Amino acid sequence: MAFEDRRERERAARRQLIVTTARAVAEAEGWEAVTTRRLSTEIEYSQPVLYKHFTGMEQIAEAVAIDGFSELAEVIGAARHAAGTASDTLARIAQAYLNYARDNPAVYDAMFTRATSLRFAAQDTPAQLRAAFGELRQAVEPVADDQDADSLTEVFWAALHGLVTLSRTGRLRPDYDSERLQILVDQFANRSEGIA
Repeated sequence: MAFEDRRERERAARRQLIVTTARAVAEAEGWEAVTTRRLSTEIEYSQPVLYKHFTGMEQIAEAVAIDGFSELAEVIGAARHAAGTASDTLARIAQAYLNYARDNPAVYDAMFTRATSLRFAAQDTPAQLRAAFGELRQAVEPVADDQDADSLTEVFWAALHGLVTLSRTGRLRPDYDSERLQILVDQFANRSEGIA
């Protein structure tokens, strides 16, 4: 039994090494640089070893995305717990979200822009994706009033994603990040205060 436990730990460690290495290469050089051949060279395992853990690059990118959602849930949760008012909570989690996307562009791409088989809002949605959404929802729920909190959270999330995407591609004025974020927070926070 101890042998099987050790073997499973080694297998899990190899799998995590593959994911960590893919992430590091993607962050340094972009996803196009992440190939099974490159990963095999970087981690010093043969390509067949990689294929024992993942069927291909799509699965590796999905594993990076799942790790990213777990991290994002932690980042948002920490920001939410450090806040006071509903407005302050929204501002803190929005800034934490934008910071995470800025600091982890390849992971963010794996989470949101690369084609994956990950499904959101479905029975088989991974727990890490649910946790990230749940953290956002807990921040938005106090301002939802009579609106569906899930839908309002999706709109808030979409707005944050839009800010990330448009900023990264140079389609927004570069010196107005804080103003845009404040407008977004005000639009959501003012709803609960009865201000149209």
